[in-house]
Amino acid sequence: MLTGKQRSYLKGLANNIDPIFQIGKNGLSDNFINQVEEAIETRELIKIKILQNSMLDPTEVANEIADRIDAEFVQSIGSRFVLYKESIENKNIQLPK
Repeated sequence: MLTGKQRSYLKGLANNIDPIFQIGKNGLSDNFINQVEEAIETRELIKIKILQNSMLDPTEVANEIADRIDAEFVQSIGSRFVLYKESIENKNIQLPK
């Protein structure tokens, strides 16, 4: 569970990254979840965009993905959301205490 200070720190880091995945009208597939899981292991912090043709709620989708891959929901702004998961092999982000 992230503290407020850690969440704020991650939000600051997320400002400088672009979305690496887009979710369209097909929604969440197992293959998509697997790709997100691989990417978050490599990067630790990822941003995902929900396209306008998808009628999905960004916060609901973010929480569902986070639950399925055991990640932390950081924030949702508009149609984009940010997820964080500490990497096992590629640890780059040092969270404040």
